[in-house]
Amino acid sequence: MTIDQAALGFGTGERAIYATSPWKSRGRLFAEGASLTRSDFQRDRDRIVHTTAFRRLKHKTQVFIGPDGDHYRTRLTHTIEVAQIGRALARALKLDEDLAEGVALVHDFGHTPFGHTGEDALQEVLAPFGGFDHNAQSLRIVTKLERRYADFDGLNLTWEALEGLVKHNGPLLTKDGQGTRGPVPQPILDYCEIHDLELASFAGLEAQVAAIADDIAYNTHDIDDGLRSGYLDFDMLEDVPFLAGLMKEVRDRYPHLDADRFTHEIMRRQITRMVEDVIGVAQDRLKIVEPQSVEDVRAASMTIATFSDEMAQTDKAIKKLLFSRIYRHPDIMRIRAAAAEILTDLFKAYMNDPTLMKSHFWVNHISGLNDGQKARHVADYLAGMTDTYAVRTHRELFDRTPELR
Repeated sequence: MTIDQAALGFGTGERAIYATSPWKSRGRLFAEGASLTRSDFQRDRDRIVHTTAFRRLKHKTQVFIGPDGDHYRTRLTHTIEVAQIGRALARALKLDEDLAEGVALVHDFGHTPFGHTGEDALQEVLAPFGGFDHNAQSLRIVTKLERRYADFDGLNLTWEALEGLVKHNGPLLTKDGQGTRGPVPQPILDYCEIHDLELASFAGLEAQVAAIADDIAYNTHDIDDGLRSGYLDFDMLEDVPFLAGLMKEVRDRYPHLDADRFTHEIMRRQITRMVEDVIGVAQDRLKIVEPQSVEDVRAASMTIATFSDEMAQTDKAIKKLLFSRIYRHPDIMRIRAAAAEILTDLFKAYMNDPTLMKSHFWVNHISGLNDGQKARHVADYLAGMTDTYAVRTHRELFDRTPELR
C-alpha cells in the first residue's frame, strides 16, 4: 500500500476539509455554554477520562482473568493503546485528534466483568428482555448511568461523540430501516427517539479510525499476551504468512535477540504495518469519495478508514489463530464457564431479592418496575462491576464460588 507522505498531517496542526470540526458541532442534548480554554471535543474526552466507568476498566478483563498475572492487558490498558493508535491515525489523516481519542477511550465502557464471557452470560439471561449488547450499554452509561453533573444524567457528550460511540463499526440501519447486523439494540433505538444519531449513515472519520485502531490493538496485543502466557509460541505464528514474514525480518536483522525483545520487535512492526496500511487505504478512498465535508463522509457508500483486502485477510488469519489457540483453549473455556456461572448466579439472586444490591440508588429505583425493566436495571448493576468485585460479591452471597484459574 502506497502512502502519500506529502499529504500526511504530522506536525502541521491542520484539519482536513472532511474532518469533524468542534466549532461546527451539532451540540449537546442539554445546551451548555462554551469553554474558554477547550474545544467541545476536548471537553468530551476529559469528561470520559474522569468517569467511574473509565476507572473500572482497570479491573475488567481483556482476555486473561486478573489472577493470571499483572502484566496482561486489562480493558483499561487496551483502551489506552487503542486511543494511542487512533490518535496517530487521526493526526496522519488531518482529523480532529481529540474526537478520535474520545471515541477510543469510551468504546469499551459497556463491557461487563470477565470480558466477552460476561457479555455472553448477560445476553443469555436477558434474551427474554431484549438481550445485552456492550455497545448499547456504553451508550446507557454516558447518557444515563453516570451521575456526576447537577443538570443532567450521563456526560452530555456532543452529538458527534455519541455518533462515534454508536456507529464506529458502521451504519446500524440500511436506508430502508433494516438492521445491518441484526436488530438494533433497544437502548440505542430508545435514545435515538430523543436525540437522533442517524443510524443509517456512517460515522465521521474520527470514529472510523478509532474502530480500526481497536482491531489493530487487540490483534497485536493478544498475540503478545498469548506468547507471555504460553498459549502461543513462535512456531504457531508461522501459520500466518504476515507474522512469519515479520519474524524473518527480525531474525535476519537481530539473529541473537532474546525472546522478550524478539516479541516486542514483532509487535511494533505489526502495528506499524497495519497503521500504514489503513492510512494508504484511507488516502486512496478519499480520492474516490472526494468529501468536501464530514457530511460527505457520512453519506459515502463505503468505510474510508479500513484495511486493504490483503491486510483484511491477514486480520482474519490472526483472529483464526487467536480463537483456536487462546480464546477456545480448554483452560480458557473452563475459566469462561466459571465466570459465566458467577454472573448468572448474581443475576438470579438480584432478580429474586433486589435489596442484595449494595447501593441505595439501585435498590430504591427498582420498585414498581416490570420484569423487563427490572432485568435491565439488574444488568446495569452487573455490567458495572469489575472482575474482582463480582467475585467478592459472589463469595458473600454463595457458599461456593468457582475458581478463575
